[in-house]
Amino acid sequence: MEPFEIEKYKEIALRRRWWIIIPFLLSILTGIVAVLVLPKVYQANTLILIQPQKVPASYVQEIVTVDIEDRVRTITQQVTSRTNLEKIIKEFNLYNEPGSHMFMEDKVKMLRENISIEVSSGSSRRRGAAPSSFQIFFTGKYPKRVANVTNALASYFISQNLKIREDQAIGTSEFLADELENIRRRLLEKEEELKKYREKYMGGLPEQLETNLRILERIQEQIVTNQENLREAENRKLMIQQQIAEAAEMRRARAVPVERQGEIAQSTSLNQLKAQLASLEAKYTQRHPDVIHLKEKIAELESKEKADVKTVQEVPENRDVIQAERNLANQLREIELEIKNLKAEAAQLHSQMKWYQTQVEKTPKREQELMSLNRDYDNIRETYSSLLGRKLEAELAVSMERKQKGEQFRILDPAKVPIRPLKPDIRRILLMTVLLGFALGCGLAYLRETMDTSFRRPEDIEETLHIPIIASLPFTLNAREIKRIRRKEILTVVSVGLTFLLLGVVIVLSLKGVDATINFVKDFFVKL
Repeated sequence: MEPFEIEKYKEIALRRRWWIIIPFLLSILTGIVAVLVLPKVYQANTLILIQPQKVPASYVQEIVTVDIEDRVRTITQQVTSRTNLEKIIKEFNLYNEPGSHMFMEDKVKMLRENISIEVSSGSSRRRGAAPSSFQIFFTGKYPKRVANVTNALASYFISQNLKIREDQAIGTSEFLADELENIRRRLLEKEEELKKYREKYMGGLPEQLETNLRILERIQEQIVTNQENLREAENRKLMIQQQIAEAAEMRRARAVPVERQGEIAQSTSLNQLKAQLASLEAKYTQRHPDVIHLKEKIAELESKEKADVKTVQEVPENRDVIQAERNLANQLREIELEIKNLKAEAAQLHSQMKWYQTQVEKTPKREQELMSLNRDYDNIRETYSSLLGRKLEAELAVSMERKQKGEQFRILDPAKVPIRPLKPDIRRILLMTVLLGFALGCGLAYLRETMDTSFRRPEDIEETLHIPIIASLPFTLNAREIKRIRRKEILTVVSVGLTFLLLGVVIVLSLKGVDATINFVKDFFVKL
């Protein structure tokens, strides 16, 4: 733009200054009045830091693992419940302005709408990272009350968080205690079942297999020894029986009458048959055909001897033969008793061997059953140990929460009394009124200038009429006109000063807010 054009617009601005100043002043006054008159809504906020637990997680494991956003959402629902909001309304006397006849339901609804929560973790938040802080916002008409309510909400959040965490820790600890008691009872029952099983099948358990096999081997050796001893005893019995038969034959030979000398051969035959019977009984059972036949023959000969009763001429007995026969009879009884004992021992050994063989045969089955019982017992014991460890961790977590050493909400920035209202936006309103007033004034001045057809300079005549100017005479002012011009100049200076004053008021209102500005003015006049 050329210097001539600038000078031209300066002259127009000076000449039409009232068309610029008056709309500008009126617009500023309108903005100031609007700022002072319009209802104001203030907002206070407090920043709450989510502080991690103070005890390292390697020492005490945190059991409250609910997501921060979910927990904040849960606490928000509790804090904004009807019961809690009614307490806040009554405590801070909210929505009880003169002439207000709101129902409690409407007050609760309005208060809930004026509360907002914003969860964030700052500018350095990584994707997927847990939030590190959140803000509580509250809006209302009165700045101090708004700040007090915001701080009260922050206190509610902190107390509710502590209560929720402690309740969750206690609930987890109680649940683990109940489960631990149930598992302990099951463990005792399984121990008792194992004990009864071992008592019931004692001797046939898998760990006793080697012992049972050694016992079986020893029993078999004892059976072999028993059979050898029994065979030896049977042989000795047979020898004693033969000796007894010979002694009896000798004794009879000495006591036979003269007329029965011919029957000696028959008696000798009977003794031989008895010896033969003893030999067969040692080898066979009583039901063997040879044994039965020999017994019948011996019985027949014995009956024949008893039938032939005649007077005999006895020979004097030999005392040595009788004593020897008695000794042999005693030895025979001892041997028979020994044989009886050996047979009883053999029966007992066979019974023991059969029992141990049964135990050895059933060992695989017992092993499977015992493995199943031990597996169930080990599983229950591992579960018990795991629950016991978790129970101890839960108790430590409960103690940590009660001592407030766990994760906490801490007020980082408490709510302060707001200076500028949230609504209306004073800066925007004042800036718009200033710009609008200035634009309106300039527009009116330019419009008035374009409607003016008078010539102000010789150049205007030359440009419009295309006639050269020969000479121009200066404008001469009289005293009256000079006074009028001076009054206009004074009025202009006053107007400009008033404009700057109003601009100062606008700046102060934008920076300090309405309430602070009003209080400053009141204090200023009070001091005056």
